[in-house]
Amino acid sequence: MYSSTVPDATAMAITDGTVVWVGSDKVGRALHPGATEVDLGGRFVAPGFVDSHVHLTSTGLALDGLTLDAATDRRDCLRRIAEFARTVAAGDLVWGLGWDDSAWQHADGIDRRHPTTAELDEVVGHLPVYLARIDEHSAIASSALRRLVPDLADAPGYHPDDPLVADAHHLVRAAARSLLTPAQRRRAQVRALDEAAAHGVVAVHENAGPDISGLDDMLALADLEHPVQVRRYWGQAVADAEQARELLTITRADGLAGDLFIDGAIGSHTAWLSAPYTDAPGTSGISYLDYHQVRDHVRACTQAGVQAGFHVIGDAATELVVAAFDELAAELGTPALARCAHRLEHAEMVTATQAQTLARCGVLASMQPLFDAAWGGPDDLYVQRLGRDRAAGLNDFAMLARTGVPLSFSSDAPVTPVDPWSTIRAAVHHHQPRNAISARGAFAACTRGGWRAGGVNDGLTGTLEAGAPASYAIWEVDDLVVAGSHENVQRWSTDPRSRVPALPDVAPGARLPECVRTVHAGTVVYARDDA
Repeated sequence: MYSSTVPDATAMAITDGTVVWVGSDKVGRALHPGATEVDLGGRFVAPGFVDSHVHLTSTGLALDGLTLDAATDRRDCLRRIAEFARTVAAGDLVWGLGWDDSAWQHADGIDRRHPTTAELDEVVGHLPVYLARIDEHSAIASSALRRLVPDLADAPGYHPDDPLVADAHHLVRAAARSLLTPAQRRRAQVRALDEAAAHGVVAVHENAGPDISGLDDMLALADLEHPVQVRRYWGQAVADAEQARELLTITRADGLAGDLFIDGAIGSHTAWLSAPYTDAPGTSGISYLDYHQVRDHVRACTQAGVQAGFHVIGDAATELVVAAFDELAAELGTPALARCAHRLEHAEMVTATQAQTLARCGVLASMQPLFDAAWGGPDDLYVQRLGRDRAAGLNDFAMLARTGVPLSFSSDAPVTPVDPWSTIRAAVHHHQPRNAISARGAFAACTRGGWRAGGVNDGLTGTLEAGAPASYAIWEVDDLVVAGSHENVQRWSTDPRSRVPALPDVAPGARLPECVRTVHAGTVVYARDDA
């Protein structure tokens, strides 16, 4: 059992959905003689995970629909699309995602290029087809879908044959969403939450907004009943405190944060950089908000007592948002900012000086270690887009933690899967060892850090201590170890006498834990068939 206060615990007692005691089997039986006893057969028990950045509807659609992450080149991508299109009724929407031309490194010539609109039309005919790139910041769309958007050709980011970006992408994504029925949307949301529960996740943070998912989707999620807890964020900027309160009422959101875009994504060349992309010297990305909009949004939310936040990836975008917090720290005071637990999504390109400002203002970073696992290798997307020097500084978890910026780890599903143990492995075994953190730190970022990112910082939630909500998962594991992330970033003693609680081995090649049961506040939200 993973308990920081009782590291050698083998039992716990639960009453009315609350942990009331943690310790050894013998003492537990003596203290609770009439309790119902459940023998877990030596399995590992740990606090339930929190995924602090998901998109539930598109995740559910990906789980049961067309995914293109395994495509090896343009030709293979088109073949997979054609096969799926043959299973779809005439006029029905095809919503697909996951293609990543940066991974087609072994293809030659034209097959390394993304499919064009004309090539897509050849294999899908008159079907409306929306195919988001893996980062969901650009998309290929069939002519049938494009024609549903009046004046699409006038929108920024439009191209007649290449993937759509910026406003053009947001418009065609909205057109695709409009073709989903309420029943399809509900099935997708439930499917995504069921998948999360099966991976030991007891709570998620939906990152919604007018450009990413729409108000209908947000309101449907507010009405959805599911035992996995959902905290809902709406990414739309406000100018004053009254507007912030009004927007919360309309959207039924828990905060005005999440995917409020300052910029886009590195893969789509839309993350806002201070210097041009290495592989696209003519562009430095896109900025969606200016300095005054960012500053006014944080000020308004702080005055209203509302959690604010932004999607920020590029270094130019980071510089803008940090400058806004620096100004507001002088105007409103850091205690006022820290009380709201404002947050940044992704925060991939942050300097140590900028991290100091964020830490001083109590700003949290919701980050995705699986981004580095997917794109941080020596020949992968980060190096392709940014060059080796800039790529080496991305996702520096160690620096942020050392500076005092609270970390929350997440998936950004469907961009990467909801898989907390793989997330922990990726944080511990970063492609740049100096950027890695310990398994214990990564585990905390997936549990207590997730609750903190959602405004819960009571010192108990996200732990297995007396008084904490009984939110936990039961796992089958091979080995439990006490180990640091890297010899240069050791975080605590590995001597067993230190009484540091052990965690499953997340070394490359080790079998990661398999979830047997997930429980949230005493209610079973997932149970494996043989559990």
